[in-house]
Amino acid sequence: MALNDKEITVTTKHGRMPAFVACPESGGPFPGIIFYMDAPGYREELKNMARRIAKHGYFCILPDMYYRIGTVRFDLPRRNDPMSAVIRASMMHLTIEDVNDDTAAMLAYLDAQDAVKPGPVGCVGHCMSGRYITTAAAKFPHRFAASASLYGVRIVTDEADSPHLNVDPIQGELLYIFAETDGSVPENVIPDLTKALDKAKSNYTLEVAPGTLHGFMFAERQAYAPVQSEDAWTKLFDLWDRNLKK
Repeated sequence: MALNDKEITVTTKHGRMPAFVACPESGGPFPGIIFYMDAPGYREELKNMARRIAKHGYFCILPDMYYRIGTVRFDLPRRNDPMSAVIRASMMHLTIEDVNDDTAAMLAYLDAQDAVKPGPVGCVGHCMSGRYITTAAAKFPHRFAASASLYGVRIVTDEADSPHLNVDPIQGELLYIFAETDGSVPENVIPDLTKALDKAKSNYTLEVAPGTLHGFMFAERQAYAPVQSEDAWTKLFDLWDRNLKK
């Protein structure tokens, strides 16, 4: 399938946010998908994943969520402890309010595109953005019909704005897939999140991918698990297809 893809700029209340968009060349309009990045940031690996989403019949936008601190790019094959410290600092500078502001700007951008189908959209977040897909679905319940977290972190915290404490407004379907072994996800997270979703009577699926480590869907990492990754992709597309392609 031939694609249209390009770098764009989204104007937000905090400044100009670089982003990458991709969609099929013909056959539109297409449902919109926001692809929130993981902690290592905006890079070609994520653009290729956005292209895969587009090839399935979606208009995908991938934002550079670190734009507030400049142009941040990491050479991940050379990752070491000092680089990991910078990655963590970059991740931690973001707040839920920041990402909700950026989400509002991205929704406005999508609404202005002829190639985007009007109405509900979907989203997906890896790693650090598992919390942000949850809070975006709660902040914009009338817009997000299908939201997915893949080995998400900090979804359950001791903070007052912990995402799991604010799932009541969510109207769309949710998918949470955790890695079997993930040092970034304490033992209480899955039971606490499950309890919160059940209490809110959310429409959700929560599962653990057997034999996996954090980051198992990234083909350029040692943690990559091809079989489990493809299974997660299938469940992700099924989630979006049934909610956005009716």
